Amino acid sequence: MSTTKRDPNPSKSGKAPTFQIRITPELKAQFEAAARESGMSLGNWLKSLGRSELERLRK
Repeated sequence: MSTTKRDPNPSKSGKAPTFQIRITPELKAQFEAAARESGMSLGNWLKSLGRSELERLRK
């Protein structure tokens, strides 16, 4: 069993606000599978993906 990777940038003021989106069950399942393969929770996987995309857009 592997350990889930933690977010390297934790909130500095306690709990961060939630972000809710609606996606199809099929897309959610694909996201969950990709997160699992990366050893991350779905939330941390999405944050990592978002940070990477922002960095790519800044170039």
